[in-house]
Amino acid sequence: MSSLSLPARRQVLADLVPGTLVRDLALVAGGAVLTGAAAQLVIPLPGTPVPMTGQTFAALLVGATLGMRRGAASMLLYLLVGAAGVPWFQGGTAGLSGASAGYIVGFVFAGALVGALARRGGDRTPLRTAGTMVLGNVVIYAFGVPWLMAATGFDLATAFDKGVTPFLVGDVLKTVVAAGVLPLAWAAVSRFRKED
Repeated sequence: MSSLSLPARRQVLADLVPGTLVRDLALVAGGAVLTGAAAQLVIPLPGTPVPMTGQTFAALLVGATLGMRRGAASMLLYLLVGAAGVPWFQGGTAGLSGASAGYIVGFVFAGALVGALARRGGDRTPLRTAGTMVLGNVVIYAFGVPWLMAATGFDLATAFDKGVTPFLVGDVLKTVVAAGVLPLAWAAVSRFRKED
């Protein structure tokens, strides 16, 4: 095997829950509901039309715990239900308009990427988890910043200044929390399995 090859497919935390299709549907719906609840934690930031919310953290955790397909499906459900009018986007809003809607679109792709990386062990150690979360955030920004530019008329530098820079400290804090929580969850699972 080449030293550049990826690790073999592994379980994600959701795979430890017994069941099949019904389990998967419940996990997908639960991830969307969790993200909608986290979106209600809103901190307006001065100088930017995009508030800080808990939904980005929830979206990345959902992707890591559910895996690529279920994580992407959960975030797609969150997106579609909110776009259809359920007020579970930031601060009880709905619809795909406004300066921050592109970030929500990015959740679908970030959920898929983070889930795929978790399936390859990207959530097992603090360092790997931190890298996984950083890449997930980059994907969210890759969708959010162009949408912000289109919605506001900002140029790229201004959109970056208003749509990325104010959130970097929060992203670091969320990454640190995830880098502690996910590996701890796997350590607890390992200990539980050894005791059985």
